[in-house]
Amino acid sequence: MSRQAIPPSQKNPSGDARTLAATKSYIIARSQKISYADILLSLLVWAVAICVTAVFAWILVDIVWHGAGQIDWKFLTTEPEDAGRNGGIASVLVSTGLLLSVCLGVAVPLGLGTAILLAEFTVLNNWFGRLVRRSLDMLASVPSIVFGLFGNAFFCVTLGLGFSILSGGLTLACMVLPILIRSVEEGLRSVPHEYRLGAASLGLSRTATLVNLLLPAAVPSLVAGLILGIGRAIAETAALMYTSGYVERMPESLLDSGRALSLHIYSLSMNVSGGDSSAYASVVVLMMMLLVTNGAAIWMGEYWLHSRIQD
Repeated sequence: MSRQAIPPSQKNPSGDARTLAATKSYIIARSQKISYADILLSLLVWAVAICVTAVFAWILVDIVWHGAGQIDWKFLTTEPEDAGRNGGIASVLVSTGLLLSVCLGVAVPLGLGTAILLAEFTVLNNWFGRLVRRSLDMLASVPSIVFGLFGNAFFCVTLGLGFSILSGGLTLACMVLPILIRSVEEGLRSVPHEYRLGAASLGLSRTATLVNLLLPAAVPSLVAGLILGIGRAIAETAALMYTSGYVERMPESLLDSGRALSLHIYSLSMNVSGGDSSAYASVVVLMMMLLVTNGAAIWMGEYWLHSRIQD
């Protein structure tokens, strides 16, 4: 009479039960440990976020508390007097606006064209593309004082522009270009390749594909690059000290010297005794300019994107 094999599950039912119980206990303990770690990490992240927000709020409240009361129409429309202690900042605002206009007028078309070249017309592992990207990454980390010395030597002395708004704006454009190019390039590369294949299957040219499809898809990266570039340009001090000059008078042309708002704040807080109130008010105006320019960049990006979609 042949013996029947006993299934493994029937050999030792008590042992299997103990194994299942042990496995269940291990899983429960493991999940509790993971949940504790998640809670601890969440608390740490929230603590860091709250600390950073509290520091930012404290700085913002301090600036607005000391500077908002000094701002009126006279402060915005009159020129500085008594080394900036009295009067307003009209000439400083005009100089700042001209510097930013020159900077963006040079950096945006040049940066956009370079980003399109690197993203659409250059192979990713090509030696030329790698060289340009490595150079841009290095330039993005160069201190602003180095750009100021370069701008002074090249634009002011070699090209004969002297201490002028044009020299300062071109120097700021050199500082903004690496950030803008890399942001737009990454935005173009993040567009799915199927967009290009679909456009090619419909018979669209590369120019039409770029203008009507790829650039609208890369608008968020373009806006991000503009915001970062504007933020760095409008708050720059060291580079402008050696290029645009230190003069408070109203500029009559781009070849005149002019004082930027950030440089005006530095002068009032460091070199002029009794200029703290005007410095605080100038900081508030600078923050308002940042909000306006950043908001304008976001609005222009969204408007262009919606107009491309509707067309």
